[in-house]
Amino acid sequence: MICIKLPAFPAALLSMLLACCPLAQAQSGPQPRLRTIDLTAGMHIIKTELAVTPDQQQTGMMFRRQMGTNEGMLFVNEEPGLRCFWMRNTLVPLTIAFIADDGTIVNLADMDAQSDASHCSARPVRYALEVNRGWFAKRGLKAGLRLQGPPFQK
Repeated sequence: MICIKLPAFPAALLSMLLACCPLAQAQSGPQPRLRTIDLTAGMHIIKTELAVTPDQQQTGMMFRRQMGTNEGMLFVNEEPGLRCFWMRNTLVPLTIAFIADDGTIVNLADMDAQSDASHCSARPVRYALEVNRGWFAKRGLKAGLRLQGPPFQK
C-alpha cells in the first residue's frame, strides 16, 4: 500500500469542491444504444454504433451481454494515434479492427472477454471497430480490406 500525505484543506474549501465537482462513479451497467450508421465490408453490412465522446469510448461494450451478428461499435477519434484497447468488464469476446482514415483495415486483434490484456494498433489510426469475435475471419476478411461508409468518405 502506498500512503500519500495530502495538504490540510480548510473544511469550507473541501465542502465547496465536493459540492461543485461530484466524485466519479464507477460504471455499473451498459450504456444505452448509441447512434448507428451502416458500414460495408465487402458484401457485408455492419450496423455500427458510434462511440465518439470520451464517456462513450470509455464505456464501449462494457457490461453488454450480447452483440448482434452483423453489429459493431466504431470508436471515432479526431486525430490519428496509437490506439490500445482492453476488455475489462466486457462480457462478449470481440475482434477489433484498427482502421486508417480511408477505411483500410490496418490490423485485427481477437480479444477475450473480461481481460486486461492490451490490443493495440500497428500504426496511428483514428478508428477502431469492435465486432463479435471471429466475425472477420468467418467471412475471410483480413487486414488490407477497405471498409466503406460515412466516416471514410472525404
